[in-house]
Amino acid sequence: MKTKREDIRNIAIIAHVDHGKTTLVDQLLKQSGVFRANQEVAERVMDSNDIERERGITILSKNTAVYYKDTKINIIDTPGHADFGGEVERVLKMVNGVVLVVDAFEGAMPQTKFVLKKALELDLPVIVCINKIDRPEARPDEVIDEILELFMDLDASDEQLDCPFVYASAKAGHAILDLTDNPENMIPLFETIIDYIPAPEGDPDADTQVLISTIDYNEYVGRIGVGKVDNGTIAVNQEVMLVNAHEPDKQKRVKISKLYEFDGLNKVEVKEATIGSIVAISGIADIHIGDTLCSPENPVAIPFQKISEPTIAMQFIVNDSPFAGQEGKYVTSRHLRDRLFRELNTDVSLRVEESENTDSFKVSGRGELHLSVLIENMRREGYEFAVSKAEVLYKEDENGKLLEPIETAYIDVPDEFTGTVIDKLSQRKGELQNMGVSNGGYTRLEFSIPARGLIGYRGEFMTDTKGNGILNTAFDGYAPYKGDIQYRKQGSLIAFETGESVTYGLYSAQERGTLFIGAGEKVYAGMVIGQNGKAEDIELNVCKTKHLTNTRSSGADDALKLTTPRTLSLEEALDFIDTDELLEVTPETLRIRKKILDSKMRKRGNK
Repeated sequence: MKTKREDIRNIAIIAHVDHGKTTLVDQLLKQSGVFRANQEVAERVMDSNDIERERGITILSKNTAVYYKDTKINIIDTPGHADFGGEVERVLKMVNGVVLVVDAFEGAMPQTKFVLKKALELDLPVIVCINKIDRPEARPDEVIDEILELFMDLDASDEQLDCPFVYASAKAGHAILDLTDNPENMIPLFETIIDYIPAPEGDPDADTQVLISTIDYNEYVGRIGVGKVDNGTIAVNQEVMLVNAHEPDKQKRVKISKLYEFDGLNKVEVKEATIGSIVAISGIADIHIGDTLCSPENPVAIPFQKISEPTIAMQFIVNDSPFAGQEGKYVTSRHLRDRLFRELNTDVSLRVEESENTDSFKVSGRGELHLSVLIENMRREGYEFAVSKAEVLYKEDENGKLLEPIETAYIDVPDEFTGTVIDKLSQRKGELQNMGVSNGGYTRLEFSIPARGLIGYRGEFMTDTKGNGILNTAFDGYAPYKGDIQYRKQGSLIAFETGESVTYGLYSAQERGTLFIGAGEKVYAGMVIGQNGKAEDIELNVCKTKHLTNTRSSGADDALKLTTPRTLSLEEALDFIDTDELLEVTPETLRIRKKILDSKMRKRGNK
């Protein structure tokens, strides 16, 4: 017999990148009394990982819980980037409603559409929270119209269209239901959640069923499965069966050794949990996303949607440059292999394959951002390795025709740069689908473009729009191959010998193009030290000093002025490398190099 559990609400907070989801969760935590009055609380406390903090983005979904009056509200903060879209879809299976956060100035953005579409497909009720209403350029009334249009475009039902709107400033910590109200605190949002989001329901007396929607990992206890109790109860020491809707043969008896519920930012051990509770379960070694834990007498798997497939891949290779092993702590193929396979514990959209060559692994992910975050995490942990240029993953249809992944690119760009952007994307096989006016002198462009056409484009886009353009992408499916694309117009400047760079050598090199290194840096033969102004690669000797004779003194060198070298970030370096180059990644340095370091061998290879 199905019953409702009135003392619980399960919600997910969804939004486009940077519209203030994580800050909003901070405020809900603060105002529900999770923190002591005098406790120091970090900004965006939910973004626990360093990269999340620095970039201000959420990568993994996080669970937390707050209490309002007598009701426990389980909140899941989800990522906004398309590369982590796989996270959002699964998390929505745990909740009974969503809070859609929208920036009062930017309005509906591509990712808003992506996450809202998923919520509407699952028939979840939506509360729209217009955030940042204290921004000077806020335009809440227009944004509401945009959101309602979006609901209609996505075929929302009449009940879904009749959703409540809340206006908030997460930063200032208040919410109101009407723009004429006086803002005080977050209570209007709490009340709306309790009134509008339905309580979870299930049959507490039926056989146990818990669908695992996310996986956490911890050095001490290993894998931790997180999911909602759909039916029955689950208790410590209970024997359950592990089954999966997509793998009918999977049936495994396991025992629940530890059970947790969420309270504020902590996990609290509990003896048992019943319908509607979101629980974390540790002690089951090979628990995966999409598994159902159920009573051995009646093992029925709960269906869930398949995880989205990766679209691009890179080779992760043991570093074999002349400087190998000087800066990293973990440098062998065994280190690399263990670390990559450990990443699979928590990241379900990632694939890792071993190749015939034991020193190289093929790593596939959802996009460049997805893989660059992994690379950055690994170098911070002390790993040293090399990566190749990203390549897209092709498929074949039944007639043997080649298919490639296509993305929809949404671009907001100042009017004066529109021509340049259209021109560049057309060269990369992009097709302009739509062009409209965005706000404040900006044009909104919508392109359908092969995923490989976007590889290496972001850096160029930022230069072309003087840093004012916004580029968002969403995966759109596979389509027939669109023809060859020429990537980089310029060649590389390559160091001719191993040694230390000298002002005199760099001075003559900088006339050829843009340098990536300054004086006094270690270089090796075959290392890329800059970008040539022309299309071919050139080898240069940047370690040469001036020959001294009795009429030439070494002091005259001081007058030589070097232009400041261009320092590449990880993303820019990944964008820059060509198919015959590798990026050497160590905890301290990023170096671009040719795959074949020896120049004679390289010339032979090119022939």
